Amino acid sequence: MHSQTNQESSVVATSFTRWQMPDTLVIIFFVALAAMALTYLVPVGSFDTQEIVYLNDGVEKTRNVVDPHSFQYQVDVSGNAVMQPVALFEGGGGVGFFNFAFEGLASGSKWGTAIGVIMFMLVIGGAFGIVMETGTIDNGILRLIDKTQGNENLFIPALFTLFSLGGAVFGMGEEAIAFAIIICPLMIRLGFDGITTVMVTYVATQIGFASSWMNPFSVAIAQGIAGVPVLSGAGVRGLMWAGFTLMGIIFTMRYGAKIRATPSLSYSYHSDKYFRDHQSHASLDSRFNWGDILVLSSILVTVVWVIWGVVANGWFIPEIASQFFTMGIAVGAIAVMFGLNDMTVNRVASSFKQGAATMLEPAILVGCASGILILLGGGDPTSPSVLNTLLSGAGSIIGQLPAALSAWFMLLFQSVFNFFVTSGSGQAALTMPLMAPLADIVGVSRQVAVLAFQLGDGFTNVLVPTSASLMATLGVCRVDWAIWLKFIWRFMLGLFVVSSLLVIAAHYLGFV
Repeated sequence: MHSQTNQESSVVATSFTRWQMPDTLVIIFFVALAAMALTYLVPVGSFDTQEIVYLNDGVEKTRNVVDPHSFQYQVDVSGNAVMQPVALFEGGGGVGFFNFAFEGLASGSKWGTAIGVIMFMLVIGGAFGIVMETGTIDNGILRLIDKTQGNENLFIPALFTLFSLGGAVFGMGEEAIAFAIIICPLMIRLGFDGITTVMVTYVATQIGFASSWMNPFSVAIAQGIAGVPVLSGAGVRGLMWAGFTLMGIIFTMRYGAKIRATPSLSYSYHSDKYFRDHQSHASLDSRFNWGDILVLSSILVTVVWVIWGVVANGWFIPEIASQFFTMGIAVGAIAVMFGLNDMTVNRVASSFKQGAATMLEPAILVGCASGILILLGGGDPTSPSVLNTLLSGAGSIIGQLPAALSAWFMLLFQSVFNFFVTSGSGQAALTMPLMAPLADIVGVSRQVAVLAFQLGDGFTNVLVPTSASLMATLGVCRVDWAIWLKFIWRFMLGLFVVSSLLVIAAHYLGFV
């Protein structure tokens, strides 16, 4: 009997270890299946829109928003609510369940979802593919490490700020894995530990990712989907990024100082033994010449130029993509002229293609998620659809709450949802088409809805075990996730409390 119990326990344990969180595309597929089922259960309805007037930087502007009190069901001649069930397949350009992927990928225009956002992602990915291929980013970090030796008090803030900038400017995340491999032995040599390495690399990128003023794979996509001018609110988000980055630096420095004073207090003290026993004596000398300086200058100039264009000339997705494409060409030319990483014209072209290829996965997610919106009848509030009926129902529930509490629930929802879909662009594509019009209904600005999205999506990446980048970074630093959870929960709680206060404050201060 006892032996049988052990065998049963073994089978359960084996089944548990073999279970994996479904891929984002699998989740989207089943959400699409559920969307189709809803069309057989939920009648269609529509809203009227109304024009509102608001001030933006002292300028009076107008905008069409949903009138939350205008919802009405579509009815037949007998006065019964009408349903529009979706078939498995529709010919002649119609929309069926098995059409949703193509229809979603082909929907929209160059000004927004989905095709415009997808092309934007491919061009941006290609441009930064060239930047990464030059090796300038890698060598810059190694040079920074070299310069801070002997003055370790600057080591953590310098690295944390640099990686946070990477997350904010171009969505750095997976790249932290490679840097953690290099940095972890050095951190331990300086008296820190593996957990400190995860903080200054991967966690820093996610701090930047979540609080970014311009992240093209999170904020820009969410704003484009929500119909908010891309990169608007950059001033507020810039201050927010500085505050959260400082918060991360202080937390990491306090922990690092405690570990240097008493190494045995380290959460990863036992696993760090591997690195202590295999101390690396590799040289930190790295290439950093005028070519690298010009590459970094090109990135900085492009960022400033794009921000100016958005603020002064109202640039949108096509113009912003064109500026980053120009940056990629300029960086490629500099790399060839200065022989950075032995770059040739052909390698510039191949690195652009490889960088764009890394965006194919999130691009497909954006397109397929847009297909779900089409299955539900599209995002036009004035056209009868299942989505409008669902929004009306959600609005009637959430609308009973104070508007500020509704904004906070959006943050909570995005934080929980990120456990299942850790892709920022994928989550934006899934949730923003619902959250943006819902924000109109409950009296929250769409800019606040985007803020709730980016904070909820980004910060939980440092905790959820479904994040491949987090688990990989923990792996190369030899930190078990259970140990990481014991360490990081306090910081996560602090991030969530501050994020909650920011979202509520943004609502009351009229962030639009």
